[in-house]
Amino acid sequence: MINNAGMPAADVAAADASLLTAPTEFALMQRLAEFPHVVALAAQDLSPHPIAFWLRDCASDLHAWYAAERVLIDDVAVKLARLRLAATPRQVLANGLELLGVSAPARM
Repeated sequence: MINNAGMPAADVAAADASLLTAPTEFALMQRLAEFPHVVALAAQDLSPHPIAFWLRDCASDLHAWYAAERVLIDDVAVKLARLRLAATPRQVLANGLELLGVSAPARM
């Protein structure tokens, strides 16, 4: 979706996140903000399961957001903001899987 949008990466990275106001967008952003704390907790307890459970919950929030909100819309500013939001869990999920030693395919 991100690659097919045809938007310059610099425009996506600079998108105005304040345009993201839907409940599913807020829930996903809140979940993403938890990641550093979850990693710190897992490191402190020497236990990987908080990361695995968090990844599952993050993927669920991502799915709920994607099912509820159209990303590739005519409003360019909102489209850019949603593409920025879509790019963030992609990277965070990859980072979490790497911490667990799990490979993630670039494409499915």
